[in-house]
Amino acid sequence: MVVFLFFVSCKDKPKEVVQDTVKVVEKELDTIKTIPSKIPVLPKLKSLAGLADTTFIRLADYSADFVYDLRYATTNNFLKAKVYDCAECYTRVRTAKALLKANAAFMEKGYKIKFYDCYRPNSVQYKMWEIVPNPQYVANPVKGSIHNKGGAVDITLVTMEGAAVDMGTDFDFFGKKAYHDNYNLPEEILTHRKVLKETMESFGFWSIRTEWWHYNLSAGSNAKIANFKWDCES
Repeated sequence: MVVFLFFVSCKDKPKEVVQDTVKVVEKELDTIKTIPSKIPVLPKLKSLAGLADTTFIRLADYSADFVYDLRYATTNNFLKAKVYDCAECYTRVRTAKALLKANAAFMEKGYKIKFYDCYRPNSVQYKMWEIVPNPQYVANPVKGSIHNKGGAVDITLVTMEGAAVDMGTDFDFFGKKAYHDNYNLPEEILTHRKVLKETMESFGFWSIRTEWWHYNLSAGSNAKIANFKWDCES
């Protein structure tokens, strides 16, 4: 119909004008064809089915519903040093399964999990220990951390739109204000922490009294210390 109207409107014009007009239209059509689509192409997600519980997996390959702010791949952390070559969140499969269930429950409440840290190679634990050799803040790499076993995560919550949820302190704030049993905080903050803690615990995780962000999977604490390292894209 558009082409028909175009030629009807041009039939009484000089031949040269019509030809020039056709060239302009053809050029515009070619331009339209080369405009990239603005519809995002979502990555194809993988399935955990058939994988052993002890296998390490990249969490983003199995869900697009998590948010990431992996601080140890930056200098924005209490170490003031970058100790990861690149930002990736890996866990063992058993941990991933529990996190997927927990995140589904959070999403029903209007939240999503945002990760600050996930699996941590034991070699990175040694780097952290060299910078801060204090067991109050960094687990001794000889004994290892549950992070080194793929069974611990450091997390917070964001809204479904990705906005930060007020937890009272930033990640890695080492003081009483970050304690779970510190109730001398605004009601909104206490409510957020309660939602985080109770939901995570309902899926097999347990918390550390002094760190509102840290959660260990009960089954993950028995795994072996690992030094699996992921590849970074060049």
